[in-house]
Amino acid sequence: MTDNGCRVETTSRLAQWRIDGWASSTYRKSDPFKIGKWNWRLVLEKNRNLLIKLYPEISSLNKDSAPIASFIIRVVCSLGGRKALVHPEIRDKELKCSEDFVWAVEVPLGGKFIIDVEFLDLKTASLNGGETCSVWTEGLTQKDLRTTALTSLRKMLSENIHTDIMINASNGSIGSHRAVLAARSPVFNTMFSNDLKEKEMSVINISDMSIEACQAFLNYMYGNIIDQDFLTHRLDLLRAADKYDVMDLKEACHESLLEDIDTNNVLERLQNASLYQLPKLKICCMQYLVRFGKIYDILEEFTLFIQSADRELIGEVFNEVLSVWKGF
Repeated sequence: MTDNGCRVETTSRLAQWRIDGWASSTYRKSDPFKIGKWNWRLVLEKNRNLLIKLYPEISSLNKDSAPIASFIIRVVCSLGGRKALVHPEIRDKELKCSEDFVWAVEVPLGGKFIIDVEFLDLKTASLNGGETCSVWTEGLTQKDLRTTALTSLRKMLSENIHTDIMINASNGSIGSHRAVLAARSPVFNTMFSNDLKEKEMSVINISDMSIEACQAFLNYMYGNIIDQDFLTHRLDLLRAADKYDVMDLKEACHESLLEDIDTNNVLERLQNASLYQLPKLKICCMQYLVRFGKIYDILEEFTLFIQSADRELIGEVFNEVLSVWKGF
């Protein structure tokens, strides 16, 4: 049976190890926890200083693809108020063994504290010596785009081959094809099947999207979007997917938004999760804020948030707070 004192709680990019009493110990190793493609371990060793080690479990199967990690690691203490010791940010460090990252904490730690690791990125080196690739973006939208039919669709859009409808964005226009739009969206299909102004005038006005976001939306509909454009325009794509009932795009945005929640975007993500009915994103945002204690890092922003957010959503957040309190 797993010792709860060794268990690490995780979200997609965040890991927290809660230590309850450490003074009498000289060594403790966490249970393995999954972040990205790897199982990770945290280790505490008491030497002259307290040493904190972070490393992936490397086996013969993945020894050639050790992670190149960017992360922030903190020790959060609750004694005398919530205080944090923060290691300088680690950028693009290859981790192969337990000695590749060692933090000597010079401040004595006793009682309860939390080791908090927030992964900013995880990359793998190319086997042929090329550029490193983030595990959170590789193959995100390209894995099904290899067929001849999709190549032809991309060409139709990029070269304006027999376009028969014009889409007006907020700052420009793009030609498209009714048949493709109707096949990908029941909302567009209804427009073109009934005597609506879009059918009569051969124009669709999407004034709430920039030309760049609209191009990314069409590229997705035609199977031609690249990863970086998808990531750049995720929120615009989510709004368009919800508006035009493109459910596969909405789910792709939902899954992607789960991957990089942090203190800079969690409140916006929570608001969008409520607005567009994204249950997994809502739960992850609330857990990130409450169970992982990140609400303390953005108290000022959270205070402004509760003054303007939907009352029902605020109620759900406070229910999460109460459930965590009851657990202690």
